Amino acid sequence: MIPSKPVSVLKHAFIFCRYGVAVLIWAAFFMKLKWLMAAVFAILFLSALLKVGRAPMILLYSHTINKIFRSEHYEVLNENAMRFAHVLGSALSLACVLTLYFFNERTGWVMVFFFAILKTISALGFCPASKLFDCATSGSCCSFLKKS
Repeated sequence: MIPSKPVSVLKHAFIFCRYGVAVLIWAAFFMKLKWLMAAVFAILFLSALLKVGRAPMILLYSHTINKIFRSEHYEVLNENAMRFAHVLGSALSLACVLTLYFFNERTGWVMVFFFAILKTISALGFCPASKLFDCATSGSCCSFLKKS
């Protein structure tokens, strides 16, 4: 069992991050911008590397919008679960980018479409990757992982 590692993040910055990445993926899909999907990969990869407290979108919000519209409301997140979610998101976005650039572009855009749906679900508050992490590490919902 991996222990929860709580981290406090500005609530509005976290919302900005979730919605912002989803919007970028949809924009890449509708405008057929491969470079924007590469940017999404970079954002998610840096978020995984730097952890959620120093994620690019969190820092962008904190150092720009939060300077104008001050908010001191924080949300406590499980840093390990968020890192797992960002690693999984980077892997999926990398698969989309590699398919777009080096394999079949049409298949790549189909992958981007499904990734956009998945990211939209995450942005709306139900993060499947975070739930999967919690399930796998707590042993409370994955019966096949429970030790006898």
